[in-house]
Amino acid sequence: MNRIISAHATPAVPAGKPEVARLLVDADSEGQRLDNFLLRHLKGVPKTHVYRIIRSGEVRLNKGRASADTRVQAGDVVRVPPVRVAQRPLDERPAPAREFPILLEDEQLIAVDKPAGVAVHGGSGVSFGVIEQLRQARQYGQPGGLRLLELVHRLDRETSGILLLAKKRGALKHLQDQFRERATGKTYLALVLGDWPAARKVIDAPLHKYLLADGERRVKVVAAGDPDGMRAITLVKVRERLAGFTLLEVTIKTGRTHQIRVHLASQGHPIAGDDKYGDFERNKTLQKQGLRRMFLHAWRLQFSHPASGERVELHAPLPPELLSFSKHLPPAP
Repeated sequence: MNRIISAHATPAVPAGKPEVARLLVDADSEGQRLDNFLLRHLKGVPKTHVYRIIRSGEVRLNKGRASADTRVQAGDVVRVPPVRVAQRPLDERPAPAREFPILLEDEQLIAVDKPAGVAVHGGSGVSFGVIEQLRQARQYGQPGGLRLLELVHRLDRETSGILLLAKKRGALKHLQDQFRERATGKTYLALVLGDWPAARKVIDAPLHKYLLADGERRVKVVAAGDPDGMRAITLVKVRERLAGFTLLEVTIKTGRTHQIRVHLASQGHPIAGDDKYGDFERNKTLQKQGLRRMFLHAWRLQFSHPASGERVELHAPLPPELLSFSKHLPPAP
């Protein structure tokens, strides 16, 4: 099938026998990530399958391969291979409606304080996340509800803190452009094992994403010049020295997957409670001492408001479980 259809007006997956579809990106979708564009239009297709067809190269953007984080532009043509819409089981329930602590909300955006343990979106074994629950709570797509609600950026499931969502397409593009152009300020609080060297303020080390045998994603530091490496820059400031630990203010200049976790661990000071890149034996001890999650929190976010242009600075205080744990640690001798 060679007919190009408008992704805005026509369902991406026709009923009946699966066939190739070619979607024309409209102005409202400009600036979206390719994965978000497809997830929006491939209703009923499992998210894991959407990511699989992107990785395999079956999805083509203007006849070429593209990665999940490629930004689509108005007029682009996205080729989608034959995909079958899964029938929703009779007992399947929509995501439960849930509100999250609001740090800022206006006609353009919502900033929430995401708790640890909650994914930002469904997929990879997770049925739903913040975006699906908040859409349910705000009656997304229903009369009187929000017409649009999209994630501006992401946080790891086990990371708490500031998460930004857009309520208008223009705001989404404006804010995502800021993130991509490094015009935002993203600072995290991280408790690391050991005594962080005061002179170590910048980590500039490329990162490479790879998959374990079971398909789980991991990231590692690679040598400068490695063709598979993506440049990653992390700024580190000591906030407080505690017995056996250092509390850091960590500002990322690039937004690579697991960047903070991998960069800090590569320096011999993993984040306390990190179950992917941390000290696993030490984590067992920390759990007995009351730390049952990774001590990483998106504490401060700075950006320019998409409507007014004014500089906004948001803060999310340390959640009670992290604050309580840190308060019980004596100062470093």
